[in-house]
Amino acid sequence: MTQESGELDGLVRKRIRALRVAQGWSLEELATRAHLSQSTLSRIENGRRRLALDQLVTLARALDTTLDQLVQTATDDVITSPTIDSTHGRMRWTLKSDPGMSVVRQHLTAPPPDNPARMRAHPGREWLVVLSGTAVLMLGHRRFRVETNQAAEFPTMLPHAIGAEGGPCEILGLFDRDARRGHQRDDGTDAQDSPATA
Repeated sequence: MTQESGELDGLVRKRIRALRVAQGWSLEELATRAHLSQSTLSRIENGRRRLALDQLVTLARALDTTLDQLVQTATDDVITSPTIDSTHGRMRWTLKSDPGMSVVRQHLTAPPPDNPARMRAHPGREWLVVLSGTAVLMLGHRRFRVETNQAAEFPTMLPHAIGAEGGPCEILGLFDRDARRGHQRDDGTDAQDSPATA
């Protein structure tokens, strides 16, 4: 066994145990779900039994994950640097786990429009977390105040806009693939260049 395969073997065993503990399951509970004996599962977790592919598939299914995720190796590119748009007070990160998703940090100073005709609607889902100040989320004719450390999640098919209330605020927005596309303009810039739209 090479050092690399030995490290992966140990990593997989640790993941199995960590996922079991995170679910709050005993050895017996996971063994029952995976149709294994408790002693077999214990030996798998402790490294006293060879990892068999069929057992890994069964364990992954029982742990509500995939075989790929269970055996995924650690990557060296853990840190991601943002793309900075200082003109509009934004930073954008693309998530490595899903390149279709992106994270945007934005500084807002203007209030949102209260007229749904000036709001955007598009497929997808968005999430936002207020890092400082107070944000206002307009969803159609409904108005929501989102305070520091509060978050909001909403379907973007509703006409929506985000702005600041009572002074500047900073938000962190997460966009799924469809919502991200919905914010792209024909010229390739982002609709969030204007703080009045989300």
